[in-house]
Formats: sequence, C-alpha cells, structure tokens
Amino acid sequence: MKLNELRPAKGSVKKKFRVGRGVGSGNGKTAGKGSKGQKSRSGYSRALYSEGGQTPLTRRLPKRGFKNRSRVEYTVINVGVLETLTEETVITPELLHSKGLIKLGMPLKVLGNGTLTRCVEVHAESFSKTAEEKINSLKGKVVKL
Repeated sequence: MKLNELRPAKGSVKKKFRVGRGVGSGNGKTAGKGSKGQKSRSGYSRALYSEGGQTPLTRRLPKRGFKNRSRVEYTVINVGVLETLTEETVITPELLHSKGLIKLGMPLKVLGNGTLTRCVEVHAESFSKTAEEKINSLKGKVVKL
C-alpha cells in the first residue's frame, strides 16, 4: 500500500446535494423550500423563543424572587473534615484542593459541624462562630485571608 493508493472507505464519502439547479434535478426552482414567505428566503433564522403571535413563555410565567448580584458564594468545609487531615498542622485552601476536598476559585468558609480533637492552624476567608470557637478552644489558630 502506498500513499497515492489510499482511498476513503466505500460509501463514507457522499457528494454534496446541490439544490436549485433546474427543474430536471428534482430540487430546482424553489430548492425544496416551498414557495414564498420569510422561511423561503436566504439568511432566515427564527429566534428560538419565538412563538408567532402567541405571548412568549417567558412573559406568561410569573416573575418571582430576587437575585442579589453582590452576594458572595463560598466553598464550605466543616471542622469534622479538618480532623481527617491527621498529619497536617497548617491547613490552607491550596492543601484542601490538593487533597481533593474543595475546588479553588471561590472563597473558603469553615463551618462548625463535627468535632476537632487536635490543635491546627486554619487559613480561610471566613469562619462561622462555632468553627472559630472549636479551633480556638484547642489552642489552634484562625487566620483570615
């Protein structure tokens, strides 16, 4: 086999169907688009949400609630999870990410669910009151980034 003998598999390559090439082709004149109207013109594309004259779904449904644009979304982790990191004394977001416990890109908040039995230094953007109390009660250190 040589490079000049390579051919695609039989039936895998088809010729592009050329519409609008005369009446005898079977798809001439209107090129399979019917006759007249917006849909038969080139460049036509209807908006996906368009429903003709009917009131669109987005306007029929009630509007509810409020989304605060300045709200800060946190990645959260509980004090009980920090207990599982037995060999670590300084816990940072990078360390938690390397262990696969959190995703980076969002500020970290430590919550007070679970128990802590050893002294640790925790670095995070925010702490709940109970988490701060549990860490400080064991002579640990809370570092706000």
